[in-house]
Amino acid sequence: MTKTHEIKAQSRKDEGKGASRRLRHASFVPAVVYGAGQAPESIQIEHNTILLAAKNEWFFSSVLDLNVDGKVQKVLVRDWQKHPYKQLMMHMDFLRIDENAKVRVNVPLHFLNQESSPAGKTSGVVISHNLTEVEVSCLPKHLPEFIELDLGALKAGDIVHLSELKLPANVELPALQLGESHDIPVVTVNVVKESAEDAAEDAAAVAEAEANKAAAAKSAKPAAKPADKK
Repeated sequence: MTKTHEIKAQSRKDEGKGASRRLRHASFVPAVVYGAGQAPESIQIEHNTILLAAKNEWFFSSVLDLNVDGKVQKVLVRDWQKHPYKQLMMHMDFLRIDENAKVRVNVPLHFLNQESSPAGKTSGVVISHNLTEVEVSCLPKHLPEFIELDLGALKAGDIVHLSELKLPANVELPALQLGESHDIPVVTVNVVKESAEDAAEDAAAVAEAEANKAAAAKSAKPAAKPADKK
C-alpha cells in the first residue's frame, strides 16, 4: 500500500526576487505549483518542513499531498534549487497530477544481499551499480517509492539488465519499450585481481624497462671535454 506524505504550505501573492529574498530571510521556501490544466499558484513552505522532507527518498519520487491553506492537491516534485554550499533550499516547483493519467517518475533502486552473495564474498571482484534509479510509468496510485533488486545470487562475471528487475504490478519501464538496445546493465560484476605469477611478471617487466632506460641514458651521455690549457 502506497504511503501518504503530506506537505503543508501557504498561498502567497508577493512575487519577484525581492519577495523571494524576504521569504528566505523569514525561513520560508518560495515555490510554485502548476499543471493539470490549472493556473500556476505561488506558495510558501516553512524551510524546516522542506529540509526534513528532502532527507527522504520519497520526497523526490512519490506522489505528495500538498496542503495549501487546507486544500489538498496531488503533486510531484519537478524541480528544486539548493544553495551552492549551505543547507538551504532556495526554490521548489511542484507538478499537479491527474490521478487517472500515467506519470513517469525516476524511482530509486535498493540493492539487497550484495555482501552475502558469492560475488560479494570473492576477493578481487568489483560490483558496479551502473544505475541507482530507473524511470517508471504507471498510474499515481501504483507508483512505488523504490524498487528492490536482490543480489543474493550474484556471481563473478554476472550482468543484471533492466529487464531482470522485478516490478510491482501495473508498473512499466518506458526504456524497455524502445528496443533491446535500451535494456542496459543495472549491475555488473568484474574480476580485476591478477594472479601472483602475473603480478610478478609485470613487476619484473617494469624493472627491466627501467634498467634498459637507465642504461640507454648513460650510453647516450657525451664524454666530458678536456679542460682548455691556458
